[in-house]
Amino acid sequence: MSTPATGPAAADEPPAATEDAAGPAAGEDTAGEDTAGEDTTGATGPAATGEDAELLAIALEAARRAGALLRDGRPADLGVAATKSSPIDVVTEMDIAAEKLITAYIGRLRPEDGFLGEEGASRAGTSGVRWVIDPLDGTVNYLYGLPSWSVSIAAERDGETVVGVVEAPMRRETYQAVRGGGAYVGTVRARCRPAPDFEHALVATGFSYLRERRVAMAEVVKGLLPQVRDIRRAGSAAIDLADVGCGRLDAYYERGLNPWDLAAGDLFAREAGALTGGRPGERPSGELAVAAPPGLFEPLQRRLDELGAWHD
Repeated sequence: MSTPATGPAAADEPPAATEDAAGPAAGEDTAGEDTAGEDTTGATGPAATGEDAELLAIALEAARRAGALLRDGRPADLGVAATKSSPIDVVTEMDIAAEKLITAYIGRLRPEDGFLGEEGASRAGTSGVRWVIDPLDGTVNYLYGLPSWSVSIAAERDGETVVGVVEAPMRRETYQAVRGGGAYVGTVRARCRPAPDFEHALVATGFSYLRERRVAMAEVVKGLLPQVRDIRRAGSAAIDLADVGCGRLDAYYERGLNPWDLAAGDLFAREAGALTGGRPGERPSGELAVAAPPGLFEPLQRRLDELGAWHD
């Protein structure tokens, strides 16, 4: 098996707050009126100050480097390195290499922070900040050469997500959000769509790698599909959540997500104006995650609860 490229060496400092391919480090929110999708009225990036600006700059650069490694360093003979929850829940050598790159880069700049990574990075930390990392969200797509995959990095402070970055190299897009500072695709403000009528909603979802759970998920789709415009399944939860925030989807739901699947995309969707949650009255979790604009979120959440989307 080919050895993956290691990517550029990490610098000792995060990049300065200048625009590059991964978007700005931190800027001021000067967006104009709220419209669905992208707002191009002079915005430069999420409003971030102090530590949040530092965390955003680091997340952007770490995601950019990992995305470049995954895009440019993919071996022609890429294969499965390991499996997790089932024989079809796969890990490649590139998942592992990307997580090592991300944690090494962040660890040099912020050695007291904690980590939670899909491929095993785990450290409690002492600073109150924890990085939640999915180095390759959409591994099966990546394995097959499909373009819908991403790098997802979020920073939590005292248990609340304050910064989220989703890097989608094959789209040449970076989705970034700061709590209270807005959501941006690069330097362009993102807005979710206004809520359509329920029967006109374009809804995305995903499926478990566990055979028994898939049977239950199929029943939920069977009940929901006749009632909405259509259902999409792209294969990257982080991109699906970003697409809700960009107005490319009306809604998204899934059961069985992990914190690294949710953290960055959930913040992006919320900062773009969407509501997110789990079962009625609950936050999104592994039991159920739902994202949609106000007016659609509530009936979709209720319908999914009626259909039993939260259990096998």
